Amino acid sequence: MTATRSPSLTYRARRIHRWLGLLIGIQFILWTVGGLYFSWVDLDEVHGDHLIRPAPAVDVSGVTTTAAAAVAALRARESLASVVSVDLAMVAGAPTYRVVATVDDGQGRTRRVRRLVDARTGAARGPLTREEAVRVAQAAYAGSAPVSRVSLLTADSVSAHHEFREQPLPAWAVRFGDGEGATAYVPAEVGQVLRIRNDKWRLFDFLWMLHTMDYEGRDDFNNLLLRAFSVFGLVTVASGMTLFALTSPTLRRRRRPAAAPGGAVTTTA
Repeated sequence: MTATRSPSLTYRARRIHRWLGLLIGIQFILWTVGGLYFSWVDLDEVHGDHLIRPAPAVDVSGVTTTAAAAVAALRARESLASVVSVDLAMVAGAPTYRVVATVDDGQGRTRRVRRLVDARTGAARGPLTREEAVRVAQAAYAGSAPVSRVSLLTADSVSAHHEFREQPLPAWAVRFGDGEGATAYVPAEVGQVLRIRNDKWRLFDFLWMLHTMDYEGRDDFNNLLLRAFSVFGLVTVASGMTLFALTSPTLRRRRRPAAAPGGAVTTTA
């Protein structure tokens, strides 16, 4: 008597493959579209490198204050728990010490702050004004388009989806009226352009969110949803390969028992 394979395994494989394909098929398409964009687009243009000029060299001719004196000027104004770094840069056209320090928040914890000290006078100065931020942005912008909009970003106005997320705040957003949608971001207590975002970056960032499936902050590559869909993807591929093996005519002929010369089916013990 010829042994036949139960159709239940084929049936189950087909159902698993069909429903999983329906569940994650759209996500597979999004992964593919995102991968195509990531591999074809020029990352220098995505990052806006072609839109930003190098930072100007520091004019030390007018510097009369040392870094230690700059820190001392800040300590005279507020209590600094520790000094993280001090560097000299051109801020709004003037040599300026940029000090990163920590301060006590009054609850036994410290928080990081940034402060500016004029290297010509040794006096601590406040954050950049709107006009100063515009001048800094225009000096760093490699294009020729005029400024179309200026806004101040604070911790309350920057969400986990904002294109300047996880960067120093407050910051001035200076938008230029060019065809790329360029926006220069100038943290008020850093004094230079840290990022220039454009439309290519915004599309990249949106596709990146779809790629990582992190719909809260966009950058978490270890979230549960992504892990689950990755496992489902492997199961879908495995079920498809199983279904192919069970339904392939070539493989089925190889599995079929050979007939003996008298018509009897030969089987192995």
